[in-house]
Amino acid sequence: MGYDLDRPGQNYPRLEAALKAFGTWWHGLDSTWIVRADLSAVELRNQLSALVDSNDKLLVVDITADAAAWKGFDPAASKWILDNIG
Repeated sequence: MGYDLDRPGQNYPRLEAALKAFGTWWHGLDSTWIVRADLSAVELRNQLSALVDSNDKLLVVDITADAAAWKGFDPAASKWILDNIG
């Protein structure tokens, strides 16, 4: 999941708290999160849409172990991704 909050002074903590509430999350890039949720990408987008303004951008993508690749993360981050996306 990635986002661009375009309004100056946007309330990132409110969105971040909602993402952390899923319990299993990783935030290794500035505006990118991986969360485990029992929701479809559309359901998650709809739920998080209430926390962003109409001019903000929000991208929710369903990833699985065989459809993900990454580079440059330390071993602990890579292990977390492997343990939680499949």
